[in-house]
Amino acid sequence: MGAENSSEGLTYAGAGVDIDAGDALVRAIKPLAKSTARPGADTGLGGFGGAFDLKAAGFTDPILISGTDGVGTKLKLAIATGIFETVGIDLVAMCVNDILAQGAEPLFFLDYFATGKLDPAKGADIVAGIAEGCRQSGCALIGGETAEMPGMYTGDDFDLAGFVVGAAERGSLLPKHDQMQAGDVLVGLASSGPHSNGYSLIRRVADHAGLGFDAPAPFDPSKPLGQALLTPTRIYVKALMPLIRAGQIKGLAHITGGGMTENTPRMLPKALTFAVDYDAFERPDVFTWLQQAGQIAEAEMRRTFNCGIGMIAAVSPHDADSVVEALNAAGETASVIGALKAA
Repeated sequence: MGAENSSEGLTYAGAGVDIDAGDALVRAIKPLAKSTARPGADTGLGGFGGAFDLKAAGFTDPILISGTDGVGTKLKLAIATGIFETVGIDLVAMCVNDILAQGAEPLFFLDYFATGKLDPAKGADIVAGIAEGCRQSGCALIGGETAEMPGMYTGDDFDLAGFVVGAAERGSLLPKHDQMQAGDVLVGLASSGPHSNGYSLIRRVADHAGLGFDAPAPFDPSKPLGQALLTPTRIYVKALMPLIRAGQIKGLAHITGGGMTENTPRMLPKALTFAVDYDAFERPDVFTWLQQAGQIAEAEMRRTFNCGIGMIAAVSPHDADSVVEALNAAGETASVIGALKAA
């Protein structure tokens, strides 16, 4: 008998969307959002928008800087392994590190989580990671959107996107092209691994090597490959903001897709270029494995992966030692890896 002749009316739940599951997720994430509270933000959820008070955050003449990003195919590893606690950190990191490169302090964050079938427990794990990323970067999670779309996503597939707003006082934005000159030093901050870039190639390498994500990681046998590859993106905000405010940073490059080759020039004026000593920093074992197992050319490694450096700072030669010392004291692994030169 056709649906048009059924004695029961159609429902949203019957079409695959569970409003009760969405309500359950909102209840679960309210305390997570509250844990990210900071001056200027009211992290209560449930309204139609989030508010932020720049004056309460301590700004007098601010310029707003915004950014948006996702996690990419790293999500495929989360789905394959059932590990959902870390991709939320990645989501925040990719956004806040970008606006940090402009000299902005991250203030508030919103997320977009879309899936075919909403699992409140999985959703709560993902948002817990987002909240952790917000705490690491000092920004408030003030809202977001959860979309259950069974006609758009199949099986366990889901997607994440994030949006961050930060601010800097007028006149303090990066890069400072008028101060950059040949001879300035490049300070590299170590990455935690591939971060959130190159995972389409990483999955190809694992497949080519005949390794499942539950197999011991060749570069870290203490962990399954999937878990090791889900190591979250490092967040550099709290280590770098004091140096930015002190005027010791002339420019920052967030090393994402394109590697140092394509991201470092983004902070430079046309009159300058750069030279990096790839022997001046340690390349994590994961990259050695990727290169060997995938027979990846060195040039391809450098333009696809961060190869061990997640952020590069341009500083004056006389500030280099104090910047490296301050970053290491803040928990980073920093070292001089190159310099600027005339183009």
